[in-house]
Amino acid sequence: MRRTTATAPGAAPTSAAAGEVYPQTAPAVAPPEQQPADTAQRDQLRTEFPFELPRGYVDESGTVHRDGVMRLSTARDELVPLRDVRVQENPAYLSVVLLGRVITRLGTLAMVHDGIVENMFASDLAFLQDFYRQINAEGHTRAAVRCPHCSEPFEVELGGSRLGES
Repeated sequence: MRRTTATAPGAAPTSAAAGEVYPQTAPAVAPPEQQPADTAQRDQLRTEFPFELPRGYVDESGTVHRDGVMRLSTARDELVPLRDVRVQENPAYLSVVLLGRVITRLGTLAMVHDGIVENMFASDLAFLQDFYRQINAEGHTRAAVRCPHCSEPFEVELGGSRLGES
């Protein structure tokens, strides 16, 4: 039976019987301070995305709010609205409640909620629904296709399912 002696952390263990040195395995991933800068940037998860509404939300004082920020959706964000009575009575209301949860900033408004989303212009609601799909589907919903007439390659934007239906 071979026994190994206790070694300092990071040192290769040696056999007590024969003085053999066992090779130490290298760590699978280099520590963050030794990783290249581009790898560290790639591993950071972006969770908030700025947007600009096509028309803008007009508040009760007449101020137009166009620029905002939407965060990535969580499973909870998609599940909680399903318990909402308004959504149970009218499934189309799901997108309004869901967007009210994930929009973190809109212009100078102190808070964004489903009541704000409910009073947006239809074109802004459609924009936000598409934006939600894009950021929650790995950044885009485009597919590479080829023209059947000239064989020229191009990309098309896919609509996907309704908002909140993963």
